[in-house]
Amino acid sequence: MNMTHYMELLATNQPWNLVLFMAIPVVLAETVAITELYILYTRKLDGWVRDLNRLAGIVVGLYFLGVIVYLLINAVVPITRAGEWRTVIDMIAVSTYLIGGIPLVLIAAQDLGLMHKGQPAEKKLGWHAGYVAVFLVFAHLAMITGMTDPTLLGWRPSADSGHATPAHGR
Repeated sequence: MNMTHYMELLATNQPWNLVLFMAIPVVLAETVAITELYILYTRKLDGWVRDLNRLAGIVVGLYFLGVIVYLLINAVVPITRAGEWRTVIDMIAVSTYLIGGIPLVLIAAQDLGLMHKGQPAEKKLGWHAGYVAVFLVFAHLAMITGMTDPTLLGWRPSADSGHATPAHGR
């Protein structure tokens, strides 16, 4: 099956890569999103739901910061150096996955009191909700492009090594 590096990462080393790079961050991010909706609806800026929201936000942000650093060092840089990107589809899938982690890091920074310190609670709530929205957009872009077959734009797997080469490189 032809796939992007994003999907290959999730499919390799089953079930561990799927758990580490998808399940853990998504469960934490969805916990933030769901509790965020509750907080926005009720305007209860304290209590156990807000505490859960804050805890999940800090954990997912710090966790995803580690994911970003790990994948930049162990995937993005080596793939780029070797010229092994599987067309722009592959580049968009990987980059939107990594960019999607940035708003999660910003949520952690806000929840740790490193950003938006002097702003009123309502303004902080707005920033928090905005970060969640940006994360959701980029996460869905990553999933959609990640599931797209890179051969649609000309990438062809090489027959000899199990690796792939761009069609123009033959």
